[in-house]
Formats: sequence, structure tokens, C-alpha cells
Amino acid sequence: MTIFLLVAVGYLLGSIPFGIILTRLFGAGDLRQIGSGNIGATNVLRTGRKGLAAGTLILDGAKGAAAVLLARHFMPELGQDGAMIAGAAAMVGHCYPVWLKFRGGKGVATLLGLSFALAWPIGLVFAVAWLATVLLARISSLGGMVGALSAPIAALGFGYPVYAVGLAGLAVIILWRHRENIARLRAGTEPRIGSKKDVAE
Repeated sequence: MTIFLLVAVGYLLGSIPFGIILTRLFGAGDLRQIGSGNIGATNVLRTGRKGLAAGTLILDGAKGAAAVLLARHFMPELGQDGAMIAGAAAMVGHCYPVWLKFRGGKGVATLLGLSFALAWPIGLVFAVAWLATVLLARISSLGGMVGALSAPIAALGFGYPVYAVGLAGLAVIILWRHRENIARLRAGTEPRIGSKKDVAE
């Protein structure tokens, strides 16, 4: 029952579609009909509303962090396992929300948020890897994937084997959610940030 509660609460937190909520609330239209149709911050940015994109990024990250912190607060006896399970459930909820027929976001911001909550050095490595890749390559999807892959490596390096295993599993989900981006990267057709063709991340 305890594990079920962790999963349920984490999933429900993660499944809150902040991108859709913010764009509708501030009159930016239905996010699912814009750009790639994705509910994450990158697609919100395509509305031209940078503030809404930033808000979506922060809130999507916050729900991953909240799931981890709630697990630690209410079920401290479960330790690292409980925190990891709750965080993972939040990311799954973001990627596959029941409210949107399981068509959600790609999970990068939520994974970043839960990584910071698990252990801030892991989150820091994730953030630096993500931002450095985006600045160098100017490809949003590549930055997200590199950041996600850096998280389990950082967890292992900082002495968190439980987190390393969990984050590795979540990184696989990130790669799966970016499979179309990966195909375009291999073909050399993935759009760069600022490109007029930047519509499909």
C-alpha cells in the first residue's frame, strides 16, 4: 500500500499539464495544436511567449522535485528507494498523463527537477551538461538527452547507486521519447534553436 501511494501521488503530480494550463490561462491557444504539439517548455516557446515557456520549465521541474520531497517527508523510512520511486512516477506521469490519453511531454524538465531533489550535485551536473550542449550545438533535444544521460553517471560518481539505477531507467525513457529527434539527428535534419524550421522538438 505504501509503494502504491508513492506511485499514485507521484504520477498524479507529474501528470499536471502545466504547459497546456499556462498557455490557455494566458490566451496563447491550445498547445497541442502548436508546433510539435508537445506539452513541454520547448513547444510553449514556439508561441512566442518566453515567460510562459520559462514558467512551464520551472513548474514541470517542480512537480518532479515535489514528488521526491513529499516521499521523504511522509515516508522517510523508505529512504532513497522511496524518493526514487516517487520521482520516477512523476516523470512517467508527465510523459504519459491519463488526462491527455497518455500523450504527454518528453520529461527532461521533470527529470531535472527530481534529480536536484534527489541530490543537488546530480541535478547540477545534469543542468550543466544540458546547457553546455545547447549552447555548443544549439539543438534543444540533444541538450536534453545529454543531460539525462549524465544524471545516472553523476549519481554513481557521487556514491548514490540506488539513484544511478533509477535515473538510468528514466534516461532510457527520455531517449525513447526523443526517438524521432534521434532519427533527425542521424539524418542531419534536426532543427537548431532559432531556426525557422524549429517546429518539431
